Amino acid sequence: KPELVIIDSIQTMYHPDYPSTPGSIVQVRECSLRMQQLAKKENISIILVGHITKDGTVAGPKTLEHLVDVVLYLEGEKYHNIRILRAVKNRFGDISESGLFEMQNNGFIEISNPSKIFLSEKIQAPGSVIAVTLEGRRPILVEVQALVKKTVFGYPQRTSSGFDLNRLQLLIAVLEKRAGVDLANADVFLNIVGGLKIKEPAVDLAIITAITSAKNNLIIPDDYVFWGEVGLVGEIRQTISEKLREDETVRLGYTRWPKTKTIRELLSNLKLIT
Repeated sequence: KPELVIIDSIQTMYHPDYPSTPGSIVQVRECSLRMQQLAKKENISIILVGHITKDGTVAGPKTLEHLVDVVLYLEGEKYHNIRILRAVKNRFGDISESGLFEMQNNGFIEISNPSKIFLSEKIQAPGSVIAVTLEGRRPILVEVQALVKKTVFGYPQRTSSGFDLNRLQLLIAVLEKRAGVDLANADVFLNIVGGLKIKEPAVDLAIITAITSAKNNLIIPDDYVFWGEVGLVGEIRQTISEKLREDETVRLGYTRWPKTKTIRELLSNLKLIT
């Protein structure tokens, strides 16, 4: 008997006892149940590859996720070769870990130092800053880029790649109100370099700094890194795993990170605003 079975994909499987098409809710549920019973009876491991929806969740009935022991997501941008493996369910271990891989000619290769890859082509320029984010429990340094220009439309554009657009608009509002940075007639473009998609609010501070740097055409010192959540009154809040971020920052040779309480104080110290 095999030690490992891989089904690619569960949406293509068909059970003749149920008069519905492959990929239907009934077929996915019943075929998954048969696979679970087979795995327990024969004591073998079975991997079910599944489709995802536009929202990035597993397609099909929620029963599918309840039946299995582990749910893994392999994520990545279409035009980048970096892939992130995340666990959202694991009956046998921690789900706070994640793996980063690079697709090469001979398959996936583990990335042991992702920060080095994401910062390998960084240049000193206005609007470019380094953020410290977490993938699972792994701290990663990534480049955040912002571009600010005078709008030619009646309504300024706000464009974001790799970061939630609604969160970006919120940060722009805080920046205008609490730090006095005028962006009412400016288009703002934001990019997380490397194809990463960052959801944690710890990159708020890096984004605000990058936008202000781009707006005033000023360069951030190359030994500075940023992390911290920004509140609606302009305060800088602590994030989870501060010690992990600090240790990774020091290990990679960066010596300075913000210790101020408000964004106005930080931007003034960096001489980005007066």
